[in-house]
Amino acid sequence: MTGLLIGGTSSDAGKSLVVTGLCRAYARRGLSVAPFKSQNMSNNSMVCADGSEIGRAQWLQARAAGVEPSSLHNPVLLKPGSDRRAHVVLRGRPAGELLAGEYATERRQLAEAAFAAHAELADTVDLVVCEGAGSPAEINLRAGDYTNLGLARRFDLPIVLVGDIDRGGVLASLYGTWALLDQKDRRHLKAYVINKFRGDQQVLDPGLTMISDRTGLRCLGVLPWLEQVWTDSEDTLAVGRWQPDTDGVLKVAVIRLPRISNATDVDALAGEPGVDVMITTDPRVVAAADLVVLPGTRSTVSDLGWLRARGLADTLVTRVARGGAVLGICGGHQMLGTLIDDPTESGAGRVPGLGLLPIQVRFGAEKVLGTPSGSWRSITMSGYEIHHGRAEVLGPAEEFPGGVASGTVWGTMWHGTLESDAFRRAWLSEVAREAGVAWQPAPDAPDWADRRESMINTLADAVEEHLDLDALLDLRV
Repeated sequence: MTGLLIGGTSSDAGKSLVVTGLCRAYARRGLSVAPFKSQNMSNNSMVCADGSEIGRAQWLQARAAGVEPSSLHNPVLLKPGSDRRAHVVLRGRPAGELLAGEYATERRQLAEAAFAAHAELADTVDLVVCEGAGSPAEINLRAGDYTNLGLARRFDLPIVLVGDIDRGGVLASLYGTWALLDQKDRRHLKAYVINKFRGDQQVLDPGLTMISDRTGLRCLGVLPWLEQVWTDSEDTLAVGRWQPDTDGVLKVAVIRLPRISNATDVDALAGEPGVDVMITTDPRVVAAADLVVLPGTRSTVSDLGWLRARGLADTLVTRVARGGAVLGICGGHQMLGTLIDDPTESGAGRVPGLGLLPIQVRFGAEKVLGTPSGSWRSITMSGYEIHHGRAEVLGPAEEFPGGVASGTVWGTMWHGTLESDAFRRAWLSEVAREAGVAWQPAPDAPDWADRRESMINTLADAVEEHLDLDALLDLRV
């Protein structure tokens, strides 16, 4: 066996986490294993060491497998810029746009690139664990599919379905997925896994027996609800599903922009003891927080207009006038400036910013991709950058990694800097002092990289305990 495909009965059913756990579990067994996703539609992305951009989830899966992440693991990335337009990243590099009407018909080039990447990857490892996209039951997209059944048919891959029982209707979703497929596609469905289960499995088992009897699919296990695992999601459905620290004394509000991107930037904040991170669109929550994060976005000008329409722009200006702290990251940093000149992403031209940082931003056709490093007050950190906008400093400002600071407003074009533990804790300490909050870093708090590794290992432990990994390897079409 050289590969299997983990499909889902829906988006956010748990495919990404199951693939992550399987990659680590099989790597523990001594197999050379690699993740693969033909096409990822997500604004949560990462820059690899070779300068290519891929989905954040596939970057994490490659780390779980113990291999260097590259565009082989996610050859096609679609980044939604509006409800009807997505920016295409092909083998890690920008490759134009795809309109909604072209989604089902104009993807042959993307499909061939994905198939070529899979073939190349399969020649280098013992096992490729593929992740489907959305659900194989999206029969309206079947003709141009290269992420689910199209991939399975091309490489003769068995498919294991993941169903999210926490949403309800999991038995109907499993049966409906099987029932909607024609016979040639259905032969690739071999098994299923229940995800996010809480309760007495004896109550569930009769239903699983009936599903297996009616479909011929084998149940390979029931994964429990894993409360402390919430890292590096690719899906906007999962944004902000951090475990709240209800005892947190430092209150952080993250504004949920319509086209929010790289929301994983604040995961490390949410993992810090004593810090309570909330994602919100409520101006009252934004006004009351000790720190507001204006995150990245795939549509800077459009989301800036949304901020103004919702009254959030005025709220930000008012809180800064009162000494409240604000951090802007990438698109959020651009919004904090005095002017945005965008002939490229939105075509809007010159648009006034919020005027909270002395910068102006101009968008260029060429995307900046990199993995920079720097320092703040003698503390080193690193990050990654993915942007078309370039900022020019107009007046006096304090240097800040990837950007500037002015008073209690900070801005950076770099994603990922908050994952640098010493920098994050020192900077949060300054924010807390400015806010008059008695927060200090916990001396025994785990570093973020260690916490991420712990979550990966928790996933691997769960799939080892609850799934039949030997049976997975024995699946054949």
